[in-house]
Parts: sequence; structure tokens; C-alpha cells
Amino acid sequence: MTKAFCPGNASCIFRIVENRDKTKRHSLGVGFTVDKGVIVNVSKSDKTMIFANGKRIRFSTVLTVIRELTNEPVKVEIEDQLPSGAGFGISGASALATAYALNKLLNLKKQKKELAMVAHRAEVINGTGLGDVGGQFNGGFNMKIRKGMPLTVVNLGIKDVDVYYKFFSKIETRKVINSRWKKRRINRAGDRALKRIMALKNKTLKDIIKISKDFAVESGLLRDKRVKNLIEEIENKGGNASMIMLGNAVFSDVHFKGCRKVKISDKSACLL
Repeated sequence: MTKAFCPGNASCIFRIVENRDKTKRHSLGVGFTVDKGVIVNVSKSDKTMIFANGKRIRFSTVLTVIRELTNEPVKVEIEDQLPSGAGFGISGASALATAYALNKLLNLKKQKKELAMVAHRAEVINGTGLGDVGGQFNGGFNMKIRKGMPLTVVNLGIKDVDVYYKFFSKIETRKVINSRWKKRRINRAGDRALKRIMALKNKTLKDIIKISKDFAVESGLLRDKRVKNLIEEIENKGGNASMIMLGNAVFSDVHFKGCRKVKISDKSACLL
């Protein structure tokens, strides 16, 4: 049995980069990894099985990773430390951690970057994400601005800071990233937000959250009343808050009622 960890990645701002080549379809934007994520155990088995938190599931993204790396049957056990569907990139984390663990277990001798691209392609193929693996492969508070290069990031140097979040409900990623009219609005708002962040001399968490909130509104993604009301409540008390992409979830730089805490971390995916 081989074990790997991959951090959750919270996306603040994104814009979609289309390409027929699955390795080059991805997102630009801003996001950060945190000190919690997923732990994946992979072991040899009589038949391929995937479990999440003790329950057997069909996980197409992880299954794609397995099929791309091996023909051998394996058992994958995923332990989530963050809620799935909240915008923390749990599908990407599960895919990348599975790739790392499989590589070690089966002595495939593949480089980390190659494994990360396998995980990224699996996300794109299954419509479960476009940009989380790039953040999780690198770790940290990152900005992605290079089209066609999903693993290339600029680290903004924000780390070891507590962030508070509350999750209300899931948003199905594929329904957003595969909708033509939604993509147009998202990309216009994403380009504006990225330009604003790149123009900042000092890229502080406070300013990035404010720009992220504007992006959430302008993109049309901030629709859930519970999310809207909580952001307004936090702002009225002097804090900063926005929506996590893509989930009906709020993140903030201040503690608020009913929140959970994570820490922005530079730790990237790794074997345990």
C-alpha cells in the first residue's frame, strides 16, 4: 500500500482557455492551496475499486488516471479533509494524489510533472476542473497567466495566513465550464479581474478578496442568496469575503459564525 497527500485548492478568480488538446485546455486565474486536502491510499487488488471516506463510489476522474497509468487492478481509498463540491478542488486533489501513489506502488518511474499532466487531463476529460491541479502541483498562493501551460504559476508570496470558510451546497463544475454563454461572461470578468491584480504593486490578501468578490458578481456566478447574504454580513462587520470557485461557499479573512478554518500553505502534493 502507498499513501499520498494533495492539498485543497481554493480558486478565487478564473478564465477558461479553450483548446482541442486536453493538455492545453485549462484556466488562468488566482487561487491558493491550504493545509488540508485529501489522503489517498493505493494498493494492489483483484479488481479496480475506488472508495471515498469508506464508501465505494464511481469516480470517473480518478478512474481515468488509473487507466492512463496502468492495466493492473488497484484499490484506491480516498479520505477527504475538506467538503467535496465546495470549490476546494477535491477531484483534482484525488486525481493527483492517486497518480503519485500509483507511480510509487507500481514503480512506474514517471516524473512528477508527467503525473500532474495525467491528473490535469483526467479533470478536463471528465469536466471536473480546469485549474486546480496546477495549483496543487506547485502549492501556495498562485496566479496563472500563461496560456497553454496549466502547470505554470507565479507565486504571490502569501502564506501561513488563516482563512475562514462556510460551505452551503455544490455547484456542478461541468455545467459551468461547458456552457458557451456562461464562459463568455466568466472570461470577460476574469480578464478584468486578472488585469486589476497584475496592476497591484503589493498583492495583499485583502485586495485579492475584494477583486475576487467583484469577479464573482460580474461573472454571474454569485447567485446563491445564502452566499450573497453572508458576504454582505462579513463586509458590514469590516471583513473581506468572496465566493469559492466553483461552489456555493464563502471564504473570508476574518472569523465569522459557523465558519471552519484552514491555513494558506505552500505545501504541494506529495507521498506520505
